[in-house]
Amino acid sequence: RRFTSAVKTHFRHLSDAVGAGDAEGAETARKRLISTIDRAVQHRALHRNSGARKKARAARLRAEL
Repeated sequence: RRFTSAVKTHFRHLSDAVGAGDAEGAETARKRLISTIDRAVQHRALHRNSGARKKARAARLRAEL
C-alpha cells in the first residue's frame, strides 16, 4: 500500500509541474516517480507490466513540455 500511494503522489506532483510549465520540477518529479515505480515493482506491489505502463505515461506527460 505504501508504494502504490507514493506512486500516485509522485504522479500528481509530475502532472502539477507540467501544468505549471516548470520543466526542471517536472524532470525531478519524473525521476522520483520512475524510482518509486521501480521499487514498487521490485517489492511486487505493482505488476511489472503495470509499472512499465505508468513509466510510459510519465514519459508522455513529461514530453508535453
